[in-house]
Amino acid sequence: MKTQLTWGHGLILGAFCLGFGIVLAASDRITVEDIAARAMEDRLNSLGQVIPDSIHDNNLVEDAITMKNERDKEITVYRATKEGKVTGLAYEIFGVGYAGQMKLMLGIDAQGKILGVRVLAHKETPGLGDKMEVKKGNWILRFDGLSLGNPPPDKWKVKKDGGQFDQFTGATITPRGIVNAIRSGLELFAAHKEQMMDMNAPKAQMNKEGH
Repeated sequence: MKTQLTWGHGLILGAFCLGFGIVLAASDRITVEDIAARAMEDRLNSLGQVIPDSIHDNNLVEDAITMKNERDKEITVYRATKEGKVTGLAYEIFGVGYAGQMKLMLGIDAQGKILGVRVLAHKETPGLGDKMEVKKGNWILRFDGLSLGNPPPDKWKVKKDGGQFDQFTGATITPRGIVNAIRSGLELFAAHKEQMMDMNAPKAQMNKEGH
């Protein structure tokens, strides 16, 4: 009798664990899918701020490609196309600020002219080094329409370094890092324009975070 009770308790416990495992697995799958969906929305929102809807008729994330930058690091290039032609590109660029690395999204047209720049992540001092955020001011908007030749490469610096771009009041390191990052991003396009514009380039395999 005691053995039968033990087996009965074991079966009940096993059934409970199995049921709990199934529920946990289903919940995890739903959570992962929900996170992936939100990540995709965030990515599309970031891209929408640097690639105008008017210049493309495709899904920017689905038509992305991967390539190596000058440091042999793989990057994702989001391509805007319209009527089968590449009309614009966007990719992440990185600069070093006062508090560490800053991540930005750079959008440029097929001729290498800046369509927009937005800050994605940073750790700069609130109220001092965060003025590059579009919600804090229009400083970041002054790059729209510029290119590697306008201004000339030697003027792609903050004014304190002999360039043409204003620094923030009381803060030079942050804007210097952003200007350097944007210039490097434009140089990347100049060096790899043919690859970026190649419609036959293999598309990127996006992971669950949309990168």
